[in-house]
Amino acid sequence: MARIIDVVEFLDQTGSTIVHREPPTGPGDFRFGSQVIVRESQVAVFFRDGKALDVLGPGRHTLSTANIPVLTGLIGLGTGGRTPFPAEVVFVNMRQFIDQKWGTPEPIVFRDPDLGMARLRSFGSYAFQVRDPATFVNTIVGQQGIFATSDVQNYLRGIIVQRFTDTLGEQRRSLLDLPTLYNEISAATKAQLSGDFAALGLNLTALYVNAITPTEETAKAIDERASMGAIGDMNAYMQFQAARAMRDAANNPAGGGAGTGVGLGAGIGMGAGMAGMFNQALQAGQQPPAQAAPAQPATPPPPAAAAPAAAATGAITREQVQQAIDNLDMRFSMGEISEENYNRLMQKWQERLKEL
Repeated sequence: MARIIDVVEFLDQTGSTIVHREPPTGPGDFRFGSQVIVRESQVAVFFRDGKALDVLGPGRHTLSTANIPVLTGLIGLGTGGRTPFPAEVVFVNMRQFIDQKWGTPEPIVFRDPDLGMARLRSFGSYAFQVRDPATFVNTIVGQQGIFATSDVQNYLRGIIVQRFTDTLGEQRRSLLDLPTLYNEISAATKAQLSGDFAALGLNLTALYVNAITPTEETAKAIDERASMGAIGDMNAYMQFQAARAMRDAANNPAGGGAGTGVGLGAGIGMGAGMAGMFNQALQAGQQPPAQAAPAQPATPPPPAAAAPAAAATGAITREQVQQAIDNLDMRFSMGEISEENYNRLMQKWQERLKEL
């Protein structure tokens, strides 16, 4: 036979429990005359058949028709009021829960006016307090079936991330300017969340955005853009592009060392040729027409197809080898080539330089 509950109470040793059900496993057998002890900063919601019957404040309460009049129509009194009936008491912590953490579990796609598409992560903190215990218990416990504090926090974090994503998507500024907008984004997100929390019987007392950071891939794109902004002339730009081609050839070698040398030679030849054509167009004071043939430089650069053959046969100048070494150093310093590839390629170019 089930145990008859005479006294029900909950002592929260940690102070971090938001909601607790007693008995923890589900409805227990209560009877008239049972005692419910509610401590300071707590309220107890008397629950039966999925419905909140009454809210009990701090103090000692005796279950009777005087305290909970609605029980009169639910419980038969044929045995002098001692008939057991299944019910449960949900204790709700009424204190303010501060320094609650939230964050984006997955990167948010952000349309940046300068960089195009960017992927961002964000995290922050918030604080809340139970405003309406009956609404909170009916919504969270009754509808969602949530009793564990961690589940309540996860549920709230999901709502926060949804509203934050919507607020962030309305920004028309570059992600580089977002750190200056943390206060505005926090206030706008909090305003959107006020109605959501109120519908749960909660009061969102504070919300902060601590950081909005790009993912690793987006950060690399920003670094490359910053590096390009520091380059002053077209020759340097084309060397930068040639170095990138060299990086791709190093990371995807075609047929071992010889193939790697071919890729490097092609990158150098193509970079030098395009730099010459762009310089001539700039000196003429006009852009090359979109459909017209490109202007020929005074000294035509070697054809792009000749560069791989030259690199493969060894017909490469000492200046080109030195340029390849310089470009290799630049790419390694920018983190765009692994140390293993850097050491392997540097050894090959040093040996080639000694042969010239």
